[in-house]
Amino acid sequence: MTDLAAVKTALKTQAVETPSWAYGNSGTRFKVFTQAGVPRSPWEKLEDAAQVHAFTGVAPTVALHIPWDKVDDYAALAKFAEERGVGLGAINSNTFQDDDYKLGSICHPDAAVRRKAVDHLLECVDIMDATGSADLKLWFADGTNYPGQDDVRARQDRLAEGLSEVYGRLGDGQRMLLEYKFFEPAFYTTDVPDWGTAYVHCLKLGSKAQVVVDTGHHAPGTNIEFIVATLLREGKLGGFDFNSRFYADDDLMVGAADPFQLFRIMYEVVRGDGFTSEVAFMLDQCHTIEAKIPAIIRSVMNVQEATAKALLVDRSSLAAAQAAGDVLGAHAVLMDAYNTDVRPLLAELREEMGLDGDPLAAYARSGWAERIVAERVGGQQAGWGA
Repeated sequence: MTDLAAVKTALKTQAVETPSWAYGNSGTRFKVFTQAGVPRSPWEKLEDAAQVHAFTGVAPTVALHIPWDKVDDYAALAKFAEERGVGLGAINSNTFQDDDYKLGSICHPDAAVRRKAVDHLLECVDIMDATGSADLKLWFADGTNYPGQDDVRARQDRLAEGLSEVYGRLGDGQRMLLEYKFFEPAFYTTDVPDWGTAYVHCLKLGSKAQVVVDTGHHAPGTNIEFIVATLLREGKLGGFDFNSRFYADDDLMVGAADPFQLFRIMYEVVRGDGFTSEVAFMLDQCHTIEAKIPAIIRSVMNVQEATAKALLVDRSSLAAAQAAGDVLGAHAVLMDAYNTDVRPLLAELREEMGLDGDPLAAYARSGWAERIVAERVGGQQAGWGA
């Protein structure tokens, strides 16, 4: 029998980091679509993120993307966030939106381009120092399009060399989170294509280097929860980029495509004591056709629901069925938890935290959506590349 009080206690400790870029305009590979009321600066992104935290109670930090969120005074930005009830989280680098990076960044055959890329990563660590951020999140678009285009092994050597220099710059309490992606934008080889490549580099670097699992960055049919379990077992799971996809890296709302997969992932987090480690639960989403803030609130709620179901798994009954070789019985234990309607439990939990039981309805009543449409007129809206 699952202890509901213990489930609530665990849920109260959960924190989901929201991404600054999710509050800006986004789109497809063909068109970026605009919406009224979208933030025009990092400051306004933080104002919107504060609304998400105010109504959910579990989104206390915001990830920044450099140079999209570049400001003159990062300490002032951190203070601005704190005054609105949120903090600054992971600093995300950008080595994919510059003409110099057409053939790669940290893996580029030209030493001058590699130097430029590494200097940017070092700049991101400087920003971490100014903001108090603990995590440097790295994703590289590096790869090749044609056989023979570049030396595959040499590119791994360049990657290791660049990561090592940045790793050496990290201070106490800071870490490097290395993300991988199965394909795109490179079509022949990708320099960090899978969790194994990321793990090997992180293992060689040391304890401050860990792997990020983006739930949209895998080949169809990949058992993502197995990867999560393995990385947790090795102490190398640094965090998640939560989203979902149907075909490729669509960055849809987490749990939208396959909520059962999200539940299975979160069960492995619970099983592997992921809540007692420093696993970062981050969203990485681009809301193109839906309203930004409600979509992010819904995403946070989806993570909460999957987590609640994972916590409800009767682990002693599951272990007994597994030990007895009771295949159907073990599966039924998982399905009983997954099929539980946890919405009343979460509504009760929110009310205990002094929040409205229905975050989306509470936000709709707040008037914030109408306010930002009326006030954010003129200027350059934030979006991909801005």
